Amino acid sequence: MDIKRVVFNPFRENTYLVWDDTKECIIIDAGNMNAGENRILAEMIQARDLKPVMAVNTHGHFDHVGGVKWLKDTYGVAFACSSKDQFLIDSTAGGMVYGIQCNEVPAIDIDLDAVEDIRFGNTLLRVIKTPGHTPGHVVLFNAEDKSLFTGDTLFRESIGRTDLPGGDYSWIMKSILEQIVPLGDDVAIYPGHEDSSTIGHEVLYNPFIVEVLNNEINYKG
Repeated sequence: MDIKRVVFNPFRENTYLVWDDTKECIIIDAGNMNAGENRILAEMIQARDLKPVMAVNTHGHFDHVGGVKWLKDTYGVAFACSSKDQFLIDSTAGGMVYGIQCNEVPAIDIDLDAVEDIRFGNTLLRVIKTPGHTPGHVVLFNAEDKSLFTGDTLFRESIGRTDLPGGDYSWIMKSILEQIVPLGDDVAIYPGHEDSSTIGHEVLYNPFIVEVLNNEINYKG
C-alpha cells in the first residue's frame, strides 16, 4: 500500500491519496476547497496513473469534506462517511465562523456505521469507530502495513478538539485508549493535521495519554 499526503485549505488539513499495485486508489479526507487545490490532487492522481474509486472520510467536519463533490463529479467515486456526522455535513456554521464558504457535499453512499471494512484493489482498511471528536468519527486500519489513518482523533502528541458540536472528551479518550493503543506500538499513525507518528511514540510522549496511564486523570469522568 502506498500513501501520499497533501496539505490543503487554511486549516492545513492532511488529505491522503492511498493506492496499491492494482492502481485503484481512495482519497481519505478530501480537504481540497478550490480550483487550485483540485488541480494539485488531479495532477497527483494522473502522474501515478491511478483510478479513484472512493472518497472516504474519517468524520464530517467542513475542512475534511471540501473536495468530496469535486471527486464525485470528476471521477464518479462513492462517498463513505458515518451517518452520525450527517448533521455536520449539512451545516455551514463551521466554516462561516472562520469566514470560509463551505463547499456543497454530496449524499453519503456508504455509511461507515454499517460496514466493517473498506476495500479497494487488493487492500483492506478496517473501520474502527472512535467517537469523541465527532459522534461518527472512525479511524481506518491496514493491519498488513500497520498503518492507521486517525483523522482528528489522535495527532502527534495531541488529540482532537472536543469543544465543538458533538464532541466529548471522555469518549475521545475512551476511543484512543481502548481502540487505538491496543493496535500496537509499531503502528504508524497518519493524522488529519500535522505530522505522522507511531502509537508507541504517543504512549510515551502524548500528554493526554500519559496523564491517564499515570493515573493523573480519570478520563471516564
